[in-house]
Amino acid sequence: MVVSDIEAAHAELVGRGVDASDVQDFPCLCNTFGFAVRLRIGTHRAQLVYGDGAVVVIEGGSGDAAPQSVLVRVEDADAHHEQALAAGARISSPPTDYPYGERQYNAEDIGGHRWTFSQSIADVDPADWGGVLVPPEPGSIS
Repeated sequence: MVVSDIEAAHAELVGRGVDASDVQDFPCLCNTFGFAVRLRIGTHRAQLVYGDGAVVVIEGGSGDAAPQSVLVRVEDADAHHEQALAAGARISSPPTDYPYGERQYNAEDIGGHRWTFSQSIADVDPADWGGVLVPPEPGSIS
């Protein structure tokens, strides 16, 4: 999910009287839909969890419609990439290993939607690559 300007979204909530004390906690999603922050990456990205589900929120895009992207976990990023390539997918970046323990590639579908396919290849402490693991609050759904 892309939010074009996280700080502006925060200011709008505060202006409406919503308790949004920390812009980095994505109050528009946490307070409204019951998500909890699991992982914070700088001030531009966070992984939010709800039960066994998760969504990654990033800052980016502008104008009326910010671009949307979907991240899908796969068992084998290389095999998945080869299948997508053979089927004519537009690959925007080939499978690449990242310091956070994922091997990912990116593609765009016929409708212009961006897809990231990700394979976990290592269990890496978020502090090793600049992330901050956020402990769940007592009694939270996550």
